[in-house]
Amino acid sequence: MNIPFYKPDITEDDIQEVVNTLRSGWITTGGKTAQLERELARFCSTEKAVCLSSQTAAAELTLRLLGIGQGDEVIVPAYTYTATCSVVCHVGATPVLVDCADDSPEMDLDKLEKAITHRTKCIIPVDIAGKMCDYKSILEAVKAKSAWFLPKNELQKAFGRIIIMADAAHSLGAFRSGEKSGQAADFTTFSFHAVKNLTTAEGGAVTWRKNPALDSEKIYRQYKLFSLHGQDKDALEKSRSNCWEYDVTAPYYKCNMTDMQAALGVSQLRRYEATLEKRRSMIENFNKAFKSLPVQLIKHKGRGQMSSGHLYMTKLSNGSRDKVIAALAEDGIRCNVHYKPLPLLTAYKKMGFAAEDYPIAVQHYNSELTLPLYSTMTLEEQEYLVEKFKKCF
Repeated sequence: MNIPFYKPDITEDDIQEVVNTLRSGWITTGGKTAQLERELARFCSTEKAVCLSSQTAAAELTLRLLGIGQGDEVIVPAYTYTATCSVVCHVGATPVLVDCADDSPEMDLDKLEKAITHRTKCIIPVDIAGKMCDYKSILEAVKAKSAWFLPKNELQKAFGRIIIMADAAHSLGAFRSGEKSGQAADFTTFSFHAVKNLTTAEGGAVTWRKNPALDSEKIYRQYKLFSLHGQDKDALEKSRSNCWEYDVTAPYYKCNMTDMQAALGVSQLRRYEATLEKRRSMIENFNKAFKSLPVQLIKHKGRGQMSSGHLYMTKLSNGSRDKVIAALAEDGIRCNVHYKPLPLLTAYKKMGFAAEDYPIAVQHYNSELTLPLYSTMTLEEQEYLVEKFKKCF
């Protein structure tokens, strides 16, 4: 039997929704994208959502919206995918890496607080595997250093403290302490990449929490300007009679979502709760099956919290990870590793980051193994995976 690391969950309803959009005669950003934005905002219990070409675009545009750039520092985990950090470099700010906690792949909160300086403008926590970070504790750390915050523009003044932007590429549908992913951080960016729980093939979105000091409609319009070259009318608005005239307010970027992508997202979101239940059920079954093995499993639920079940991450004893990957590959099972810490990558070595300064992140990496988990996995595939993984021990 062959079990890939991931299979997209695409139904006939999904296909029909995309076909209907293709036949409609309107395939770029338009009504379907606006529909997905409304439904995402409703799902996340936020006022607004903006759909874009990727989570990376959403994160970069948020930094630009906040006026973060040259001379500023942005704190990110050392243990994450490059997209979390590359956007900081794109806007000209300086990334500051923080090591993991001893018992978690998330940032160590004590080290996070010590990393804050007068130049810190933003922190980007990462919801690894779909489990939301402790945003309340992160906010407390930020408030403790609020006197250090030196705002550079009116939007930063409105916050009066370091801004928290969640990298929630994995966590759509998760909740913690009464807040959904999308509500807990000041801004939250999602990914709808092909391997995510909800996919638009490529794509992403950003939401922001309600704040009386913010004009949500103005923020929404600014994201739209950023994503469409700074043009003050999109193609749909220009297509209406007598509406061809437009202006370009600034030479911005091109990273909008198309209606073809949004159509797939609309269909996927209709059954997303059922998708989450399937993933969570499989995780429970795997946890029971692997309970007696010398393996540490990432917790997907706890008091007042539930992850989106995006990844099934395990920690093996040092030195055995690569052997297990090879053994499972011989049985037709493809695994992955999340993540190679940033200081181990050439791009960040060139910036001066060194692995020895982030020992916990390196330890996590050396023992981490991610098993296949997808909502279309059959019972037979699940049983085969359990059998072959147990055989490794």
